[in-house]
Amino acid sequence: MRLLFLLLFPLSATHAETLWPEFRGPTAQGHSTATGLPTTWSTSKGVKWRTEIEGLGWSSPIVANGKIFVTNGVPEAATAARLEVIAFDSATGNELWKTQVFHAKNPELLRMHKENSHASPTPVYENGLIYAHYSQHGTACLKEDGSIVWKVNEHPFAPVHGTGGSPVIVDNLLIYHADGASNPAVIALDKRTGKTVWKIARTSDASRKFSFSTPLLIEVNGEKQLISAGSGVVQALNPKGGSEIWRCMYDQGYSVVPRPVFAHGMVFLSTGYDQPIALAIKVGGKGDVTNSHIVWQANKRIPHNPSMVVLGDDLYMIDDKGMISCRNAKTGEVYYEERLLGPTWSSLLHADGHLYVIDKLGKTAVVKPGHTLQVVAVNDLDEKAQASIAVVDSDLLIRTYKALYRITK
Repeated sequence: MRLLFLLLFPLSATHAETLWPEFRGPTAQGHSTATGLPTTWSTSKGVKWRTEIEGLGWSSPIVANGKIFVTNGVPEAATAARLEVIAFDSATGNELWKTQVFHAKNPELLRMHKENSHASPTPVYENGLIYAHYSQHGTACLKEDGSIVWKVNEHPFAPVHGTGGSPVIVDNLLIYHADGASNPAVIALDKRTGKTVWKIARTSDASRKFSFSTPLLIEVNGEKQLISAGSGVVQALNPKGGSEIWRCMYDQGYSVVPRPVFAHGMVFLSTGYDQPIALAIKVGGKGDVTNSHIVWQANKRIPHNPSMVVLGDDLYMIDDKGMISCRNAKTGEVYYEERLLGPTWSSLLHADGHLYVIDKLGKTAVVKPGHTLQVVAVNDLDEKAQASIAVVDSDLLIRTYKALYRITK
């Protein structure tokens, strides 16, 4: 419906993104309709404000009603962590409130990869409520004033490398992946109460069960399908009860991180470690579609961590080493594969006629879409970063290891 609206009613000369409700924005696939965004900045130019954040949180910011919300984790030695939600005024960057949601104390649940954080899942906003998810530590719902509506931790699981994978709202459900060391599952909570509505086991041939992907809601022939990628398998689930519609196997792929994208009647995803493979899978099938619905696949310059972007007939990817590529989304034909940045874990953003992506050293590349690489600018904040870029009004939100930035023209 959103695409139809844009086709029928083209955007005016300027458009502001006032709602950025979840990981990868309003479309959940890394697109923004905002215009007038900045393309060049530095530590001394284009920074509307910079607000430091104590602790560790690689989740991306979300935006609603002039406020910015982030999840955060503050380690207390090696034995505990305060898990928080923080709200900032989007105009000034001033902190409005900070709510401690959980006080994590279980040493086994606190174990994580040296490059992960205690708050890597991005929260979700809907109708005045913020849903904050901390993987194995629990899930909570807060009001815009920071008060807690509910919090639950009925499904703890043994983590590998820590937290990851953001939740998604489908009707009255809040759905997330619990792909831990063993017994991986997909879980749906009643978003009004936090009570479990359904839980389905994820089965595959992968010997390593842990993954960190975020589900994607799509519609196929009027039917809602939840695209859910885990170790060894991607499934389309009926969100009402969790029953499987179709599955596509990819053997031993594990630690799957990128969120799938959907276009041209196909789901595009990366199969994770150790050797990622990009798959283009035609939707509309039933049962095991491994041998019938893979349209194309590729194994070079494929991301372990960053999510892709489809723009028109083109599919853009950046791998973890900072190599960007452009392919024909329908056929997999490669147009270019070139060095863009250093090591990169954040996902691509398409906004205002450009592609944006930030690497782990804090350098953001701005690229003009096309079949040849056209770099508009590379902007350095000189602070490590892993969170994906968000949009507020006609500005960019960049979260580094130390701070939250609002970047403006």
